[in-house]
Amino acid sequence: MKSKISDAVTKVISGSDLVLCVLDARYIYDTRNAPIENKIKEQNKKVLYVLNKADLVQNIDQKELNKLYPRVLVSCLTRKGVNELRSRIKIICRTISKEPPFYIGVVGYPNTGKSSVINLIIGRKDVAKTSPQSGFTKGIQSLKLSDEIYLLDSPGIIPESERFSEITKLAKIGVKTFDNVQDPDMVVYELMKLNPGVFEKFYGIDAKGDSEKLIDELGKKRNLLLTRYRIDTDRAARMILRDWQKGLIKV
Repeated sequence: MKSKISDAVTKVISGSDLVLCVLDARYIYDTRNAPIENKIKEQNKKVLYVLNKADLVQNIDQKELNKLYPRVLVSCLTRKGVNELRSRIKIICRTISKEPPFYIGVVGYPNTGKSSVINLIIGRKDVAKTSPQSGFTKGIQSLKLSDEIYLLDSPGIIPESERFSEITKLAKIGVKTFDNVQDPDMVVYELMKLNPGVFEKFYGIDAKGDSEKLIDELGKKRNLLLTRYRIDTDRAARMILRDWQKGLIKV
């Protein structure tokens, strides 16, 4: 089955002057999305690769890194690379042959830290969601960086492949249990998409359909921490799958 691009993400790319592709620095190849990148090229949009979680990488994959240009390595935890990221955005905007305002689309897989990157750029921990920008689809938020630059936050993207659908199905029915399923955060993303509002209601967390936010907030709520400031997102995601497979979360 060919990977599809959601209408919302397609709309973000179309409405953007520059697209930030957020990747996980630990898994560069796995968090790239060919259909998204092809769509960006087809529409002749400028792109900047943002490799998040750089603080978690000791030996980055240089072969994969060299395929990306332009690029910036950042850490939302240590704030490494934030000044370079903001500078790159402003420099690229100056090369765009139109009058401001400029719109910067932000795309990325669930759990690459897309929301954290947006907060890093804006300079606040929890950026308040604004009303959807006029002309864009529901679920796309316009966030002000400056009088001339706005960020367009898209829903998390993930390939709709047969392989992943099979993994999700096995996790959903419990054949692959919460403790051995691969990529539990992505399975949570799929389950939330299939059952809107159900998980937020069960945990009492206003995540607005954002699986990354649900996992992060649940981790804080249950004190699932790797260090004082780092949430154990793998454990939090598996807790959600456990509750689902045990039938505690009712549809």
